[in-house]
Amino acid sequence: MTMKTNWLRSNALRLSGLTTTIIFGGLLACGGGGGGSIQSSPEPIVTPTDTTPPVITVIGSLNLTIEQGSSYTDSGAKATDAVDGSVTAITSGTIADAVGVYTITYTATDESGNSATATRTVTVVAASPATPAGPQAIDSEKWFHQTRLPDGNGWYNGEIQHYTNRIENSYVSDGTLKIVAIRESFTDQDRTKQFTSARLNSKYAFTYGRVDVRAKLPQGFGTWPAIWTLGKNIDENGGYWQTQGFGTVGWPASGEIDIMEHWGNNQNYISSALHTPSSSGGTVNVDGQYIATASTEFHVYSLDWNADRMIFSVDGVEHYTYAPNDKNSATWPFDADQYLLLNFAIEPNIASSFTKDEMEVDYVRVYAPNASSSASPVWADEFNN
Repeated sequence: MTMKTNWLRSNALRLSGLTTTIIFGGLLACGGGGGGSIQSSPEPIVTPTDTTPPVITVIGSLNLTIEQGSSYTDSGAKATDAVDGSVTAITSGTIADAVGVYTITYTATDESGNSATATRTVTVVAASPATPAGPQAIDSEKWFHQTRLPDGNGWYNGEIQHYTNRIENSYVSDGTLKIVAIRESFTDQDRTKQFTSARLNSKYAFTYGRVDVRAKLPQGFGTWPAIWTLGKNIDENGGYWQTQGFGTVGWPASGEIDIMEHWGNNQNYISSALHTPSSSGGTVNVDGQYIATASTEFHVYSLDWNADRMIFSVDGVEHYTYAPNDKNSATWPFDADQYLLLNFAIEPNIASSFTKDEMEVDYVRVYAPNASSSASPVWADEFNN
């Protein structure tokens, strides 16, 4: 131990003038008064450049087909970006109502300026034809089914039908009213008859004005359709206004205006008439005209009624004017409310071949007195329900 110690001391003395220290880790320190030191610089942090565009997801189908007239609302799209997260997708393009192919475009751009697009195709096709509606009941706010046998046994003039409120005998379809007479055995009010039909009373009554009814008539021996009016004050069992408490006088004191009557045994002859206390039953106040297509085409049957006269016409062609010089209760019970009736009666001499036919009515319109051709009706039924 002594020899080793003496050797270390001896060598230390020889080197006492200079001492060198090596510091591992890249630092070199020089003795003799504390010189400077050298350090290595850290590597700079480099952020990668964003060159990836957002991803767009279209919500819903990429290809849609809609019909003309349909309402279209686009469901849009959403976009996400790997760096920026959620990105707004902007929608452009329009869908017109014309038949064709349209494109909706969605565009999304991230904060680095990378853009992406996606599209949806919308094809507009012609609307499918509407499915015809089935028979619908008449508007009960406007019309009343008169079904009660007025004398408990039958109707007037030897008519042999039952009037019913069944949809088989009166209904609305495809924009028109059908009043249908049918050969069938039918029991009502303890009476069995071999024909059914319908008789409608309007729940609207008026004094003076113009009435236009566009209709196509049945045909065949024994058929008897009519468009007409009765005084609101008529006392007739089962009539609408009688059930409302207005029945105060009998027929013909109430007055009757026959706008159109057509008998199948005189095909295509349109008759218009007035029934009053001075001329009832086989009235002399009557005239008409032939319409060659009365049962194959629609025609407008009109009454123009004011305080001085009544004018009857078909499609604007006049055939009868009633204007008595002496207007009194016997000749002119027409200064008070009348209501409309539409019916299809069957006469006793109905053809053996008859099974079913109808009076088809396109519209009923009532205008104010002296209304212009462009005026709107004061009451109407267009049969579009």
